Amino acid sequence: MKPLLVTHPTSLEHVGPAGHPERPERVEAAVAGVRACGLEVVETSARAATRGEILKVHTAEFVDRLHEFCVRGGGQIDPDTFAVPRSWDAARYAAGAGLTAIEAITRGEVDVGFAAIRPPGHHAEFDRTMGFCLLNNAAIAAAHLVGRGSRVAIVDWDVHHGNGTQEIFFRSPDVLYISLHRAPFYPGTGRVEEVGKGLGTGATINVPLPSGTGGATYRRVFARIVEPVLEQFDADWILVSAGYDAHIDDPLGGMGLIADDYRSMAATVSRSIGRTNTVFFLEGGYDLQAITDSTAATLEGFGSPDSLEDEGGPETDPVIDSYLPILSLFWDLD
Repeated sequence: MKPLLVTHPTSLEHVGPAGHPERPERVEAAVAGVRACGLEVVETSARAATRGEILKVHTAEFVDRLHEFCVRGGGQIDPDTFAVPRSWDAARYAAGAGLTAIEAITRGEVDVGFAAIRPPGHHAEFDRTMGFCLLNNAAIAAAHLVGRGSRVAIVDWDVHHGNGTQEIFFRSPDVLYISLHRAPFYPGTGRVEEVGKGLGTGATINVPLPSGTGGATYRRVFARIVEPVLEQFDADWILVSAGYDAHIDDPLGGMGLIADDYRSMAATVSRSIGRTNTVFFLEGGYDLQAITDSTAATLEGFGSPDSLEDEGGPETDPVIDSYLPILSLFWDLD
């Protein structure tokens, strides 16, 4: 299996205030992890997303306002989010990294992509930056695929709920959004009752987990909820918002995962899509060694899914069991 590493130098030029956790070294740590995965990695530079591709997700007024803000020198957008003059280009190339991977996979050159880019994206809404995010990278890739007639599943294992991704596809029957996240926690969204609206009802699945949750519970969620839902949705593509801030060593996340848990989750994704048509997007994660180790484990798990097929299991768990009555209204989770 060949993975594609997609990155761009502008990811290192989006430089925030001193001490900000969302820093350029995160990309370098992810790149090191991809290169250490033991597979035949192909490397390429991201292309920039076009204005038309960005406008499939974000409003024109918002895009123009963000561009102008960067051109004028940038600054602090909110207590968490910043921009500098090079941030606009960094955001365009970060948004284009998933598109670059999709194009290479479609041509048959590689099997899976890893977008080692920043700024991250899953908090960015239609018309708002927040939570370190400027443009919604995974959503832009998903909208592009839907425009080609594909069904898309987005699996978000970042420790924070991807409020932006959920908002963008809340009414869409063509995009399945599954999020495992700490709750209560920033940004305060992602209750299990948030299941979509209109034609998209049932296509949003939230699994809020308490502080300190470890790998055993994550693996049960994947075995009892994520894997059966992915099988029933039958996506053409899977996009993964791969945050590594649920790692036990992360300074912000407060959860208990280790690198091997990401290996297991990626193996589930791989089995669900046949080891292809998948792009991982770097989202959060603020301990550099944890990013490197978890990124390598992600691609190792995706490349050898059968070796982990029996992990997880259908054991009972009071947190998971409490969510099944709601989720079972839309999916067969027996």
